[in-house]
Amino acid sequence: MYPNLYYVFKDLFGVEWNGLKLINSFGFFVAISFVVSAWVLTLELKRKQAAGILTYTEKTIVVGGPASVNELILNFILGFVLGFKIIGAFLIPAALSDPQAFILSAQGNWPLGIILGIVFAFLKWREKEKEKLAKPEKRIIRVWPQDRVGDIVIYAAIFGFAGAKIFNSLETWDDFVQDPIGSLISFSGLTFYGGLICATIALYYYTKKHKIPFIALCDAAAPALMLAYALGRIGCQVAGDGDWGILNSAYISNAEGKLVPATMEQFNRALQANQLYYSQQFSTFKIQHLSVQAFWGLPKWLFAYNYPHNVVNEGIHFANCTGNYCSFLPISVFPTPLYEIIMCLILFFVLWALRKKITTPGKLFAIYLILNGLERFLIEKIRVNTRYHFWGLQPTQAELISSALVIGGIILFIYSKKIKLKQYPAL
Repeated sequence: MYPNLYYVFKDLFGVEWNGLKLINSFGFFVAISFVVSAWVLTLELKRKQAAGILTYTEKTIVVGGPASVNELILNFILGFVLGFKIIGAFLIPAALSDPQAFILSAQGNWPLGIILGIVFAFLKWREKEKEKLAKPEKRIIRVWPQDRVGDIVIYAAIFGFAGAKIFNSLETWDDFVQDPIGSLISFSGLTFYGGLICATIALYYYTKKHKIPFIALCDAAAPALMLAYALGRIGCQVAGDGDWGILNSAYISNAEGKLVPATMEQFNRALQANQLYYSQQFSTFKIQHLSVQAFWGLPKWLFAYNYPHNVVNEGIHFANCTGNYCSFLPISVFPTPLYEIIMCLILFFVLWALRKKITTPGKLFAIYLILNGLERFLIEKIRVNTRYHFWGLQPTQAELISSALVIGGIILFIYSKKIKLKQYPAL
């Protein structure tokens, strides 16, 4: 596993650049997923524009004026954060030993932050002075939906992250009650469906404000959403963030942390030997496991993995390993993030192939909801997750939401022909 990019470069290139410890592998792939999905969304919005489905709005701007106070303050803040936290981290030894704690702390390089803040504010002021006119002018510009992709991504990121943390807190309520602040600001523990729901609500109000047909945006975003989820899951797999499957009792770890085939008797002995660890992990429900050995010549890691050096330090300790990330799982689990990467990439290409063939507004997004819900519902059958107990059932939060998405997708697919795509004229 590669908890952060330091370990990636050390393993692949043999270099030890301590500054890379600040870049978490999971966060890196989440950022990549946002960038790539924004590009895919832009392509779709441009296609819909060319097809006459989307049009522009007009906006009045003032050019040739001096830098505003808000612009100067914003640029000062950006420069301050860069100097205080990002560059300052390279100058504070403690930051590299525990990057997450440093980023969330009040530690940093104050002089460097203030200096860079002033520099950034000065550069903005000088830029505006060069463009300054004797008399500022009002100009009307056209703003197309693809011009707002940057704002859309920022809204999706902010409200998506907030929703993912809130829904994860509801799913792990006992841990949240013990440490509410720590649970909300930690980098671990994100629930995709919480992010999807909250980001969708926020973007609905954003599109209403800027007169973008919401259903058209949903259709355009359907392939991008599936691709973003697949790329984000790469981060889960690479970092080993605990989002893995149930036990695969066909393999156990030896003392060196290597997976070896196991009989049911050996599996039970390994379970007993690590009773304390597994009683903590499976305290609320029965330990689930399946015995599946690699077949058809496929690699073992496709069926079983023990996530060595995982970012959440789950499992037992490697001998002679010091510092963070020295743990591995004593019994293999199914690498469910890997399965979701494969399935969602396939589903992305399915949606991408259908996008030009389906012209009814809302129908492509309905298909996305159905495919997304089915994929997640199926993967939940072999995933470790908190289960609710009511009416004799034990569903997970994701199973409940994915079921609702499938039902909602079917309803939207049936009634999509009745949706009239409102064309907003340029203002």
